[in-house]
Amino acid sequence: MASPHRTRRVRTVVVALALVTAACASETGEEPTVPDTPDTTATGPQQPDATAILDAAYPDRQQPPTVLEVTDVVEGSGAAATAGRQVVVHYWGLRWSDGGTFDASWTRGEPFTFALGAGRVIAGWEQGVEGMRVGGRRLLVIPPALAYGDRGAGDVIGPGETLVFVVDLLDVAGS
Repeated sequence: MASPHRTRRVRTVVVALALVTAACASETGEEPTVPDTPDTTATGPQQPDATAILDAAYPDRQQPPTVLEVTDVVEGSGAAATAGRQVVVHYWGLRWSDGGTFDASWTRGEPFTFALGAGRVIAGWEQGVEGMRVGGRRLLVIPPALAYGDRGAGDVIGPGETLVFVVDLLDVAGS
């Protein structure tokens, strides 16, 4: 059951990206592709274009949401991320205010592993990753109250910043 702080957007970001990509491709004569979809081959998911995913989901980005917003860009079909399980993710983090990247496991070339429900990540991640299935890609828009609040985080996340993450669930321990 969803908490009152969590809403689920019914958006098909992949379709929007496909339409934009197809429109651009038709102008150049190239075959349309959707590079922001996790690759299902043995090589694993491909690095997302987090800015394009955010822009497709929020084309007229004005005021940030005041509650956690979770959008499945791609629904996974593997094991579900549940409290108490180790999850392995790749992510890309952006600031809502300027769309700038503040962190990305992709740039380090190393996925991030954490125990879901153990309080080791921000509340927006705890709530936003739960229920994801392996192979899925999810857009999380996290209000300050579920992130770093009025204190911010170092010199990369300002006070009161809304955070945006594109998260790929790679594995759930024991799956």
